[in-house]
Amino acid sequence: MFALPAAIASPCVKLCRIDADHRCAGCYRTIDEIARWSAESAEWRAAIMAELPARRP
Repeated sequence: MFALPAAIASPCVKLCRIDADHRCAGCYRTIDEIARWSAESAEWRAAIMAELPARRP
């Protein structure tokens, strides 16, 4: 039996507004990251999640 990868929830907080740095003011992801989120691997999503705290103003 194969184990399913752990789900990584979206960091979306429903405060969608793109700021001057081209990132969402709510979750701090770029438009590209938001668009790719559901299609990418758990590893890719985990890497983005790890970067988000440093993106906060």
